[in-house]
Amino acid sequence: MKKRIIAFALMTGLFATAQSTWKLDKSHSKVGFAITHLMISEVEGHFSDFDIMATASDTFGDAEFTVDIKTTSINTDNERRDNHLRSADFFDAEKYPSITFQSTGYEKTGDKTFKLTGDLTMHGVTKPITLEGKVNGVITDQRSQKLKAGLKLTGTINRLDFGVGGETASLGNEVELTINLEMAQQ
Repeated sequence: MKKRIIAFALMTGLFATAQSTWKLDKSHSKVGFAITHLMISEVEGHFSDFDIMATASDTFGDAEFTVDIKTTSINTDNERRDNHLRSADFFDAEKYPSITFQSTGYEKTGDKTFKLTGDLTMHGVTKPITLEGKVNGVITDQRSQKLKAGLKLTGTINRLDFGVGGETASLGNEVELTINLEMAQQ
């Protein structure tokens, strides 16, 4: 009888992991990037205005992400360069105020690692990308008594695929992404 109950529960999904919404803790998160300059050095920057939501289990497995990054918030610690990056020469922030990402797939690759695939829209162009992910840990926050998760996402995109900037000998085409997140279960 017990075998039948367990088989029935497995078939009907009674043991399925419940999904819940996770919100970004912005003060402990960063959307960063790095690009080669003059083919000899790497310039880093980040976006200060972004929102990331996820739907995931308590262990942050099989997650779905929605990302919205405001292009006007680009910061490379150089105001002149940042203004140039916001211009029509690069992000054209007035015409394209957001960079968005919507995940389409999640593949567990290890105990704490995964591949996240999705559609990135930047500068009016949408292309599929894959990010490598790591769940740094999931804990119960002592103040809120809610679960918090720490994650890191990394990947590389070609800026020319999205029409950001043109061919130039002074700037690399590949942009490395590093996204560190702290998210709270709702």
